[in-house]
Amino acid sequence: MQENGCKDPPTSTQQSESVMGGAVVDDGPPGVKAPDGGWGWAVLVGCFVITGFSYAFPKAISVFFKELIREFNVGYSDTAWISSILLAMLYGTGPLCSVLVNRFGCRPVMMVGGLFASLGMILASFANSIIYIYLCTGVITGLGLALNFQPSLIMLNRYFNEKRPLANGLAAAGSPVALCCLSPLGQVLQLHYGWRGGFLILGGILLNCCACGALMRPLLPPKKHREPEEGDLTALEEKTKKPQPKKKLLDFTVFKDIGFVIYTIAASIMVLGLFVPPVFVVSYAKNLKYEDTKSALLLTILGFVDMFARPLSGIIAGLKWVRPRSTYLFSFAMLFNGCTDLIGSQASDYTGLVIFCIFFGLSYGMVGALQFEVLMAIVGTEKFSSAIGLVLLMEAIAVLVGPPGAGRLLDATHNYMYIFLLAGCEVTLSALVLALGNLFCIKMKQDHQETKMEMAVTASEREGLNQTEEAKEGEEEPKEEQKGNHTLSAEDKVKMMKEGGEETSL
Repeated sequence: MQENGCKDPPTSTQQSESVMGGAVVDDGPPGVKAPDGGWGWAVLVGCFVITGFSYAFPKAISVFFKELIREFNVGYSDTAWISSILLAMLYGTGPLCSVLVNRFGCRPVMMVGGLFASLGMILASFANSIIYIYLCTGVITGLGLALNFQPSLIMLNRYFNEKRPLANGLAAAGSPVALCCLSPLGQVLQLHYGWRGGFLILGGILLNCCACGALMRPLLPPKKHREPEEGDLTALEEKTKKPQPKKKLLDFTVFKDIGFVIYTIAASIMVLGLFVPPVFVVSYAKNLKYEDTKSALLLTILGFVDMFARPLSGIIAGLKWVRPRSTYLFSFAMLFNGCTDLIGSQASDYTGLVIFCIFFGLSYGMVGALQFEVLMAIVGTEKFSSAIGLVLLMEAIAVLVGPPGAGRLLDATHNYMYIFLLAGCEVTLSALVLALGNLFCIKMKQDHQETKMEMAVTASEREGLNQTEEAKEGEEEPKEEQKGNHTLSAEDKVKMMKEGGEETSL
Protein backbone atom coordinates (compact mmCIF):
# COMPACT_ATOMS: atom_id res chain seq x y z
CA MET A 1 0.00 0.00 0.00
CA GLN A 2 1.04 3.52 -0.64
CA GLU A 3 0.80 6.57 1.51
CA ASN A 4 -2.84 7.05 0.65
CA GLY A 5 -3.80 3.57 1.70
CA CYS A 6 -4.10 2.48 -1.90
CA LYS A 7 -2.29 -0.35 -3.52
CA ASP A 8 0.28 0.52 -6.12
CA PRO A 9 -1.47 0.78 -9.47
CA PRO A 10 -0.82 -2.36 -11.45
CA THR A 11 1.82 -2.09 -14.12
CA SER A 12 -0.05 -4.52 -16.29
CA THR A 13 -3.59 -5.54 -16.78
CA GLN A 14 -3.98 -9.15 -15.94
CA GLN A 15 -6.62 -10.18 -18.38
CA SER A 16 -6.59 -12.00 -21.68
CA GLU A 17 -8.98 -13.98 -23.75
CA SER A 18 -10.33 -17.30 -22.54
CA VAL A 19 -13.41 -19.04 -23.77
CA MET A 20 -16.06 -19.51 -21.13
CA GLY A 21 -19.61 -20.41 -21.97
CA GLY A 22 -19.04 -19.42 -25.58
CA ALA A 23 -18.02 -15.85 -24.67
CA VAL A 24 -14.72 -14.07 -24.48
CA VAL A 25 -13.75 -13.35 -20.89
CA ASP A 26 -10.84 -11.01 -20.20
CA ASP A 27 -9.55 -12.49 -16.96
CA GLY A 28 -6.51 -14.38 -18.14
CA PRO A 29 -2.86 -14.63 -17.17
CA PRO A 30 -0.59 -11.70 -16.35
CA GLY A 31 1.72 -10.16 -18.90
CA VAL A 32 -0.77 -8.02 -20.83
CA LYS A 33 0.29 -4.42 -20.26
CA ALA A 34 -2.19 -1.57 -20.30
CA PRO A 35 -1.51 0.16 -23.64
CA ASP A 36 -2.28 3.66 -22.24
CA GLY A 37 -3.38 4.68 -25.72
CA GLY A 38 -3.95 3.01 -29.07
CA TRP A 39 -7.32 1.28 -29.05
CA GLY A 40 -7.73 2.57 -25.50
CA TRP A 41 -8.83 5.93 -26.90
CA ALA A 42 -11.72 4.20 -28.69
CA VAL A 43 -12.61 2.53 -25.39
CA LEU A 44 -12.50 5.97 -23.76
CA VAL A 45 -14.95 7.38 -26.35
CA GLY A 46 -17.33 4.49 -25.65
CA CYS A 47 -17.02 5.04 -21.90
CA PHE A 48 -17.66 8.79 -22.39
CA VAL A 49 -20.94 8.08 -24.23
CA ILE A 50 -22.05 5.39 -21.77
CA THR A 51 -21.34 7.60 -18.73
CA GLY A 52 -23.36 10.37 -20.36
CA PHE A 53 -26.36 8.13 -21.00
CA SER A 54 -26.21 6.54 -17.55
CA TYR A 55 -26.13 9.72 -15.47
CA ALA A 56 -27.95 12.18 -17.73
CA PHE A 57 -30.82 10.01 -18.97
CA PRO A 58 -32.71 9.82 -15.63
CA LYS A 59 -32.65 13.64 -15.47
CA ALA A 60 -33.31 14.23 -19.18
CA ILE A 61 -36.60 12.32 -19.29
CA SER A 62 -38.01 14.66 -16.64
CA VAL A 63 -38.94 17.04 -19.50
CA PHE A 64 -41.73 14.57 -20.40
CA PHE A 65 -43.24 14.53 -16.90
CA LYS A 66 -45.85 17.25 -17.52
CA GLU A 67 -47.17 15.33 -20.54
CA LEU A 68 -47.29 12.10 -18.52
CA ILE A 69 -49.16 13.85 -15.68
CA ARG A 70 -51.75 15.10 -18.17
CA GLU A 71 -51.95 11.75 -20.02
CA PHE A 72 -52.38 9.44 -17.01
CA ASN A 73 -53.92 11.91 -14.54
CA VAL A 74 -51.22 11.37 -11.90
CA GLY A 75 -49.20 13.66 -9.63
CA TYR A 76 -45.65 14.90 -9.98
CA SER A 77 -44.50 12.55 -7.22
CA ASP A 78 -45.81 9.60 -9.27
CA THR A 79 -43.80 10.58 -12.34
CA ALA A 80 -40.71 11.29 -10.22
CA TRP A 81 -40.60 7.58 -9.40
CA ILE A 82 -39.48 6.93 -13.01
CA SER A 83 -36.14 8.68 -12.41
CA SER A 84 -35.84 7.12 -8.94
CA ILE A 85 -36.31 3.60 -10.30
CA LEU A 86 -33.80 4.30 -13.09
CA LEU A 87 -31.18 5.40 -10.57
CA ALA A 88 -32.00 2.51 -8.23
CA MET A 89 -31.45 0.02 -11.06
CA LEU A 90 -28.23 1.77 -12.10
CA TYR A 91 -26.78 1.49 -8.59
CA GLY A 92 -28.60 -1.48 -7.08
CA THR A 93 -27.78 -4.02 -9.80
CA GLY A 94 -24.04 -3.55 -9.27
CA PRO A 95 -23.38 -7.08 -7.92
CA LEU A 96 -25.43 -8.61 -10.78
CA CYS A 97 -23.31 -6.71 -13.30
CA SER A 98 -20.13 -7.91 -11.55
CA VAL A 99 -21.25 -11.53 -11.79
CA LEU A 100 -22.17 -11.21 -15.47
CA VAL A 101 -18.91 -9.47 -16.37
CA ASN A 102 -16.84 -12.09 -14.53
CA ARG A 103 -18.85 -14.84 -16.24
CA PHE A 104 -19.20 -13.59 -19.82
CA GLY A 105 -16.87 -10.60 -20.24
CA CYS A 106 -17.50 -6.89 -20.76
CA ARG A 107 -18.30 -6.74 -24.48
CA PRO A 108 -21.26 -9.18 -24.63
CA VAL A 109 -22.75 -7.82 -21.39
CA MET A 110 -22.67 -4.26 -22.75
CA MET A 111 -24.21 -5.19 -26.09
CA VAL A 112 -27.07 -7.05 -24.41
CA GLY A 113 -27.45 -4.10 -22.03
CA GLY A 114 -27.77 -1.74 -25.00
CA LEU A 115 -30.61 -3.86 -26.37
CA PHE A 116 -32.37 -3.78 -22.99
CA ALA A 117 -31.98 0.01 -22.69
CA SER A 118 -33.44 0.57 -26.14
CA LEU A 119 -36.21 -2.03 -25.75
CA GLY A 120 -37.43 -0.46 -22.50
CA MET A 121 -37.98 2.97 -24.07
CA ILE A 122 -39.60 1.51 -27.21
CA LEU A 123 -42.05 -0.56 -25.13
CA ALA A 124 -42.77 2.46 -22.90
CA SER A 125 -43.91 4.45 -25.95
CA PHE A 126 -46.95 2.11 -26.12
CA ALA A 127 -47.78 2.45 -22.40
CA ASN A 128 -51.38 2.85 -21.23
CA SER A 129 -50.60 3.32 -17.51
CA ILE A 130 -47.90 4.82 -15.35
CA ILE A 131 -47.12 1.37 -13.88
CA TYR A 132 -46.26 0.17 -17.38
CA ILE A 133 -43.74 3.02 -17.70
CA TYR A 134 -42.26 2.13 -14.30
CA LEU A 135 -41.57 -1.39 -15.56
CA CYS A 136 -40.36 -0.48 -19.06
CA THR A 137 -38.46 2.77 -18.59
CA GLY A 138 -37.53 2.30 -14.94
CA VAL A 139 -36.68 -1.40 -14.71
CA ILE A 140 -35.78 -2.53 -18.26
CA THR A 141 -34.01 0.63 -19.44
CA GLY A 142 -32.42 1.08 -16.00
CA LEU A 143 -31.06 -2.47 -16.12
CA GLY A 144 -29.75 -1.92 -19.64
CA LEU A 145 -27.90 1.25 -18.63
CA ALA A 146 -26.45 -0.52 -15.58
CA LEU A 147 -25.16 -3.36 -17.80
CA ASN A 148 -23.31 -0.72 -19.84
CA PHE A 149 -22.04 1.64 -17.16
CA GLN A 150 -20.12 -0.75 -14.93
CA PRO A 151 -18.39 -2.82 -17.66
CA SER A 152 -17.29 0.36 -19.46
CA LEU A 153 -15.46 1.51 -16.31
CA ILE A 154 -13.87 -1.92 -15.93
CA MET A 155 -12.55 -1.85 -19.50
CA LEU A 156 -11.26 1.71 -19.04
CA ASN A 157 -9.30 0.48 -16.01
CA ARG A 158 -7.78 -2.31 -18.09
CA TYR A 159 -6.70 -0.13 -21.00
CA PHE A 160 -5.16 2.70 -18.97
CA ASN A 161 -2.60 2.71 -16.19
CA GLU A 162 -0.23 5.70 -16.33
CA LYS A 163 -2.89 7.90 -17.98
CA ARG A 164 -5.79 6.44 -16.01
CA PRO A 165 -6.61 9.56 -13.93
CA LEU A 166 -6.89 11.62 -17.13
CA ALA A 167 -8.95 8.88 -18.79
CA ASN A 168 -11.34 8.77 -15.81
CA GLY A 169 -11.71 12.55 -15.87
CA LEU A 170 -12.48 12.63 -19.59
CA ALA A 171 -14.96 9.74 -19.34
CA ALA A 172 -16.72 11.38 -16.38
CA ALA A 173 -17.16 14.56 -18.46
CA GLY A 174 -19.71 12.61 -20.51
CA SER A 175 -22.32 13.21 -17.81
CA PRO A 176 -22.59 17.03 -18.03
CA VAL A 177 -22.09 17.01 -21.81
CA ALA A 178 -24.93 14.50 -22.32
CA LEU A 179 -27.18 16.41 -19.93
CA CYS A 180 -26.64 19.62 -21.91
CA CYS A 181 -27.56 17.74 -25.12
CA LEU A 182 -30.33 15.37 -24.03
CA SER A 183 -32.48 17.89 -22.12
CA PRO A 184 -32.94 20.31 -25.08
CA LEU A 185 -33.35 17.32 -27.41
CA GLY A 186 -36.13 15.96 -25.20
CA GLN A 187 -37.94 19.28 -25.30
CA VAL A 188 -37.73 19.39 -29.11
CA LEU A 189 -38.95 15.79 -29.42
CA GLN A 190 -41.87 16.46 -27.07
CA LEU A 191 -42.84 19.58 -29.01
CA HIS A 192 -42.85 17.88 -32.44
CA TYR A 193 -43.70 14.23 -31.71
CA GLY A 194 -45.27 14.13 -28.24
CA TRP A 195 -44.03 11.96 -25.39
CA ARG A 196 -44.71 8.68 -27.23
CA GLY A 197 -42.71 9.70 -30.29
CA GLY A 198 -40.01 11.12 -28.05
CA PHE A 199 -39.70 7.84 -26.11
CA LEU A 200 -39.51 5.90 -29.39
CA ILE A 201 -36.73 8.09 -30.81
CA LEU A 202 -34.80 8.04 -27.53
CA GLY A 203 -35.04 4.24 -27.63
CA GLY A 204 -33.37 4.30 -31.04
CA ILE A 205 -30.66 6.63 -29.75
CA LEU A 206 -29.93 4.23 -26.89
CA LEU A 207 -29.00 1.56 -29.46
CA ASN A 208 -25.68 3.43 -29.63
CA CYS A 209 -24.88 1.61 -26.39
CA CYS A 210 -24.45 -1.54 -28.50
CA ALA A 211 -21.94 0.26 -30.71
CA CYS A 212 -20.06 1.42 -27.60
CA GLY A 213 -20.09 -2.15 -26.30
CA ALA A 214 -18.56 -3.36 -29.56
CA LEU A 215 -15.60 -1.04 -28.94
CA MET A 216 -14.71 -2.90 -25.72
CA ARG A 217 -12.22 -5.26 -27.33
CA PRO A 218 -10.54 -7.63 -24.85
CA LEU A 219 -6.79 -7.23 -24.47
CA LEU A 220 -4.71 -9.96 -26.11
CA PRO A 221 -1.52 -11.47 -24.66
CA PRO A 222 1.67 -10.70 -26.63
CA LYS A 223 2.48 -13.19 -29.40
CA LYS A 224 5.84 -14.96 -29.17
CA HIS A 225 7.54 -15.33 -32.57
CA ARG A 226 9.40 -18.59 -31.99
CA GLU A 227 8.79 -22.25 -32.64
CA PRO A 228 7.69 -24.23 -29.60
CA GLU A 229 10.32 -26.67 -28.35
CA GLU A 230 9.73 -30.16 -27.06
CA GLY A 231 10.11 -29.07 -23.43
CA ASP A 232 7.60 -26.25 -23.95
CA LEU A 233 5.05 -28.67 -25.39
CA THR A 234 5.50 -31.05 -22.46
CA ALA A 235 5.06 -28.20 -19.94
CA LEU A 236 2.00 -26.96 -21.84
CA GLU A 237 0.43 -30.43 -21.77
CA GLU A 238 1.06 -30.77 -18.03
CA LYS A 239 -0.41 -27.29 -17.43
CA THR A 240 -3.48 -28.21 -19.49
CA LYS A 241 -4.01 -31.40 -17.53
CA LYS A 242 -3.91 -29.57 -14.18
CA PRO A 243 -7.37 -28.35 -13.07
CA GLN A 244 -7.50 -24.56 -13.27
CA PRO A 245 -8.99 -22.73 -10.26
CA LYS A 246 -12.47 -21.32 -10.93
CA LYS A 247 -12.79 -17.56 -11.10
CA LYS A 248 -15.03 -16.07 -8.42
CA LEU A 249 -18.12 -14.47 -9.92
CA LEU A 250 -18.34 -12.04 -7.00
CA ASP A 251 -15.23 -11.62 -4.85
CA PHE A 252 -16.21 -10.70 -1.28
CA THR A 253 -12.57 -10.79 -0.14
CA VAL A 254 -12.38 -7.08 -1.00
CA PHE A 255 -13.99 -6.46 2.40
CA LYS A 256 -10.78 -7.75 4.00
CA ASP A 257 -9.04 -4.65 2.63
CA ILE A 258 -9.51 -1.91 5.25
CA GLY A 259 -8.96 0.73 2.56
CA PHE A 260 -11.97 -0.58 0.62
CA VAL A 261 -14.14 -0.68 3.75
CA ILE A 262 -13.29 2.93 4.61
CA TYR A 263 -13.96 4.01 1.02
CA THR A 264 -17.35 2.24 0.94
CA ILE A 265 -18.52 3.81 4.20
CA ALA A 266 -17.38 7.28 3.12
CA ALA A 267 -18.95 6.98 -0.35
CA SER A 268 -22.28 5.82 1.10
CA ILE A 269 -22.41 8.79 3.47
CA MET A 270 -21.41 11.15 0.65
CA VAL A 271 -24.20 10.00 -1.68
CA LEU A 272 -26.79 10.85 1.00
CA GLY A 273 -26.17 14.55 0.36
CA LEU A 274 -24.29 14.77 -2.94
CA PHE A 275 -27.33 14.74 -5.25
CA VAL A 276 -29.60 16.92 -3.09
CA PRO A 277 -28.50 20.42 -4.28
CA PRO A 278 -28.89 19.71 -8.04
CA VAL A 279 -32.38 18.37 -7.35
CA PHE A 280 -33.57 21.35 -5.28
CA VAL A 281 -31.57 24.36 -6.53
CA VAL A 282 -34.13 25.24 -9.24
CA SER A 283 -36.99 25.02 -6.75
CA TYR A 284 -34.91 27.11 -4.35
CA ALA A 285 -34.68 29.87 -6.98
CA LYS A 286 -38.40 29.65 -7.74
CA ASN A 287 -39.12 29.94 -4.02
CA LEU A 288 -37.19 33.24 -4.11
CA LYS A 289 -39.75 34.42 -6.73
CA TYR A 290 -37.51 34.13 -9.82
CA GLU A 291 -39.06 33.09 -13.14
CA ASP A 292 -38.80 29.52 -14.46
CA THR A 293 -36.34 30.25 -17.29
CA LYS A 294 -33.98 32.13 -15.01
CA SER A 295 -34.20 29.38 -12.40
CA ALA A 296 -33.48 26.63 -14.94
CA LEU A 297 -30.39 28.55 -16.09
CA LEU A 298 -28.75 27.67 -12.76
CA LEU A 299 -28.48 24.00 -13.78
CA THR A 300 -26.94 25.04 -17.10
CA ILE A 301 -24.28 27.04 -15.24
CA LEU A 302 -23.64 24.13 -12.90
CA GLY A 303 -23.32 21.67 -15.79
CA PHE A 304 -21.02 23.95 -17.80
CA VAL A 305 -18.55 24.31 -14.92
CA ASP A 306 -18.82 20.59 -14.17
CA MET A 307 -17.96 19.81 -17.80
CA PHE A 308 -14.51 21.40 -17.53
CA ALA A 309 -13.84 20.52 -13.89
CA ARG A 310 -13.80 16.77 -14.52
CA PRO A 311 -10.98 16.49 -17.09
CA LEU A 312 -9.01 19.17 -15.22
CA SER A 313 -9.29 17.10 -12.04
CA GLY A 314 -8.11 14.04 -13.97
CA ILE A 315 -5.02 15.92 -15.12
CA ILE A 316 -4.23 17.06 -11.58
CA ALA A 317 -4.77 13.55 -10.16
CA GLY A 318 -2.33 12.14 -12.71
CA LEU A 319 0.56 14.34 -11.59
CA LYS A 320 3.53 12.40 -10.22
CA TRP A 321 3.37 13.96 -6.77
CA VAL A 322 -0.43 13.92 -6.49
CA ARG A 323 -1.27 10.42 -7.71
CA PRO A 324 0.09 8.51 -4.67
CA ARG A 325 -2.07 10.84 -2.55
CA SER A 326 -5.23 10.65 -4.67
CA THR A 327 -7.31 9.56 -1.68
CA TYR A 328 -6.54 12.83 0.10
CA LEU A 329 -7.37 14.78 -3.07
CA PHE A 330 -10.72 12.97 -3.17
CA SER A 331 -11.26 13.86 0.50
CA PHE A 332 -10.53 17.50 -0.30
CA ALA A 333 -13.03 17.42 -3.18
CA MET A 334 -15.75 16.09 -0.85
CA LEU A 335 -14.86 18.63 1.83
CA PHE A 336 -14.98 21.41 -0.79
CA ASN A 337 -18.40 20.19 -1.93
CA GLY A 338 -19.76 19.97 1.61
CA CYS A 339 -18.53 23.45 2.56
CA THR A 340 -20.06 24.82 -0.65
CA ASP A 341 -23.45 23.41 0.43
CA LEU A 342 -23.10 24.88 3.91
CA ILE A 343 -22.22 28.36 2.61
CA GLY A 344 -24.75 28.17 -0.25
CA SER A 345 -27.55 27.54 2.24
CA GLN A 346 -27.25 31.23 3.20
CA ALA A 347 -27.88 32.48 -0.35
CA SER A 348 -30.78 34.94 -0.40
CA ASP A 349 -30.74 36.23 -3.99
CA TYR A 350 -30.06 35.09 -7.56
CA THR A 351 -26.45 36.27 -7.53
CA GLY A 352 -25.74 34.17 -4.47
CA LEU A 353 -27.26 31.12 -6.17
CA VAL A 354 -25.16 31.68 -9.31
CA ILE A 355 -21.97 31.83 -7.21
CA PHE A 356 -23.11 28.70 -5.38
CA CYS A 357 -23.68 26.83 -8.68
CA ILE A 358 -20.22 27.80 -9.97
CA PHE A 359 -18.43 26.46 -6.89
CA PHE A 360 -20.75 23.47 -6.59
CA GLY A 361 -20.12 22.57 -10.25
CA LEU A 362 -16.38 22.74 -9.65
CA SER A 363 -16.46 20.54 -6.53
CA TYR A 364 -19.08 18.20 -8.02
CA GLY A 365 -16.86 17.69 -11.07
CA MET A 366 -13.86 16.92 -8.89
CA VAL A 367 -15.84 14.28 -6.99
CA GLY A 368 -17.19 12.76 -10.21
CA ALA A 369 -13.72 12.51 -11.77
CA LEU A 370 -12.00 11.04 -8.72
CA GLN A 371 -14.47 8.62 -7.15
CA PHE A 372 -13.78 5.62 -9.39
CA GLU A 373 -10.11 6.49 -9.91
CA VAL A 374 -9.56 6.18 -6.15
CA LEU A 375 -11.50 2.91 -6.01
CA MET A 376 -9.38 1.50 -8.85
CA ALA A 377 -6.21 2.47 -6.99
CA ILE A 378 -7.41 0.87 -3.74
CA VAL A 379 -8.50 -2.58 -4.98
CA GLY A 380 -6.43 -2.97 -8.16
CA THR A 381 -7.45 -4.30 -11.56
CA GLU A 382 -8.27 -7.90 -10.64
CA LYS A 383 -10.84 -7.12 -7.95
CA PHE A 384 -12.28 -3.93 -9.45
CA SER A 385 -15.16 -5.68 -11.22
CA SER A 386 -16.44 -7.07 -7.90
CA ALA A 387 -15.57 -3.98 -5.85
CA ILE A 388 -17.49 -1.51 -8.00
CA GLY A 389 -20.59 -3.71 -7.93
CA LEU A 390 -20.58 -3.90 -4.14
CA VAL A 391 -19.91 -0.16 -3.77
CA LEU A 392 -22.76 0.74 -6.14
CA LEU A 393 -25.11 -1.52 -4.17
CA MET A 394 -24.28 0.32 -0.95
CA GLU A 395 -24.69 3.67 -2.70
CA ALA A 396 -28.08 2.59 -4.09
CA ILE A 397 -29.50 2.54 -0.58
CA ALA A 398 -28.19 6.06 0.06
CA VAL A 399 -29.54 7.30 -3.30
CA LEU A 400 -33.04 6.12 -2.38
CA VAL A 401 -32.82 7.64 1.12
CA GLY A 402 -31.01 10.97 0.46
CA PRO A 403 -33.26 13.11 -1.82
CA PRO A 404 -36.59 11.77 -0.41
CA GLY A 405 -35.31 12.41 3.12
CA ALA A 406 -34.42 15.97 2.14
CA GLY A 407 -37.89 16.36 0.64
CA ARG A 408 -39.51 15.34 3.91
CA LEU A 409 -37.35 17.81 5.79
CA LEU A 410 -38.49 20.52 3.36
CA ASP A 411 -42.15 19.57 3.90
CA ALA A 412 -41.66 19.83 7.65
CA THR A 413 -39.70 23.11 7.72
CA HIS A 414 -40.69 24.83 4.44
CA ASN A 415 -37.16 26.25 4.37
CA TYR A 416 -34.56 25.29 1.75
CA MET A 417 -31.73 26.39 4.03
CA TYR A 418 -32.10 23.29 6.21
CA ILE A 419 -31.86 20.74 3.39
CA PHE A 420 -28.70 22.42 2.05
CA LEU A 421 -27.24 22.42 5.57
CA LEU A 422 -28.10 18.73 5.96
CA ALA A 423 -26.53 17.87 2.60
CA GLY A 424 -23.40 19.84 3.47
CA CYS A 425 -23.01 18.10 6.82
CA GLU A 426 -23.37 14.65 5.22
CA VAL A 427 -20.78 15.29 2.50
CA THR A 428 -18.37 16.94 4.95
CA LEU A 429 -18.71 13.96 7.32
CA SER A 430 -17.86 11.59 4.45
CA ALA A 431 -14.69 13.60 3.70
CA LEU A 432 -13.59 13.37 7.34
CA VAL A 433 -14.31 9.61 7.47
CA LEU A 434 -12.19 8.97 4.37
CA ALA A 435 -9.30 11.25 5.31
CA LEU A 436 -9.06 10.33 9.01
CA GLY A 437 -9.72 6.63 8.39
CA ASN A 438 -7.00 6.58 5.77
CA LEU A 439 -4.61 8.61 7.91
CA PHE A 440 -4.96 6.66 11.16
CA CYS A 441 -6.21 3.14 10.40
CA ILE A 442 -4.15 2.44 7.30
CA LYS A 443 -1.10 4.41 8.45
CA MET A 444 -1.05 2.56 11.77
CA LYS A 445 -1.48 -0.74 9.98
CA GLN A 446 1.45 0.09 7.70
CA ASP A 447 3.68 1.02 10.65
CA HIS A 448 2.70 -2.19 12.45
CA GLN A 449 3.51 -4.26 9.37
CA GLU A 450 6.89 -2.53 8.98
CA THR A 451 7.72 -3.23 12.66
CA LYS A 452 6.79 -6.87 12.24
CA MET A 453 8.93 -7.06 9.12
CA GLU A 454 11.94 -5.61 10.96
CA MET A 455 11.43 -8.09 13.83
CA ALA A 456 11.17 -10.93 11.34
CA VAL A 457 14.38 -9.86 9.62
CA THR A 458 16.20 -9.63 12.97
CA ALA A 459 14.94 -13.06 14.02
CA SER A 460 15.90 -14.60 10.69
CA GLU A 461 19.40 -13.08 10.93
CA ARG A 462 19.85 -14.54 14.43
CA GLU A 463 18.65 -17.91 13.28
CA GLY A 464 21.02 -17.76 10.30
CA LEU A 465 24.00 -16.95 12.57
CA ASN A 466 23.13 -19.82 14.93
CA GLN A 467 22.86 -22.23 12.02
CA THR A 468 26.25 -21.07 10.68
CA GLU A 469 27.95 -21.61 14.07
CA GLU A 470 26.37 -25.05 14.47
CA ALA A 471 27.52 -25.97 10.96
CA LYS A 472 31.09 -24.89 11.75
CA GLU A 473 31.12 -26.93 14.99
CA GLY A 474 29.73 -29.89 13.13
CA GLU A 475 32.51 -29.64 10.53
CA GLU A 476 35.29 -29.44 13.17
CA GLU A 477 34.22 -32.61 15.05
CA PRO A 478 34.62 -35.02 12.08
CA LYS A 479 38.05 -33.49 11.33
CA GLU A 480 39.27 -34.20 14.88
CA GLU A 481 37.94 -37.74 14.72
CA GLN A 482 39.55 -38.25 11.33
CA LYS A 483 42.87 -36.81 12.62
CA GLY A 484 42.73 -39.12 15.64
CA ASN A 485 42.16 -42.12 13.40
CA HIS A 486 45.18 -41.20 11.28
CA THR A 487 47.42 -40.86 14.42
CA LEU A 488 46.43 -44.24 15.81
CA SER A 489 47.02 -45.95 12.55
CA ALA A 490 50.59 -44.46 12.39
CA GLU A 491 51.44 -45.70 15.92
CA ASP A 492 50.15 -49.13 15.04
CA LYS A 493 52.40 -49.17 12.01
CA VAL A 494 55.49 -48.30 14.10
CA LYS A 495 54.74 -51.07 16.61
CA MET A 496 54.21 -53.55 13.82
CA MET A 497 57.54 -52.59 12.23
CA LYS A 498 59.38 -53.01 15.59
CA GLU A 499 57.75 -56.39 16.19
CA GLY A 500 58.62 -57.42 12.66
CA GLY A 501 62.29 -56.39 13.22
CA GLU A 502 62.56 -58.40 16.50
CA GLU A 503 61.15 -61.51 14.87
CA THR A 504 63.66 -61.22 12.02
CA SER A 505 66.65 -60.94 14.43
CA LEU A 506 65.53 -64.05 16.30
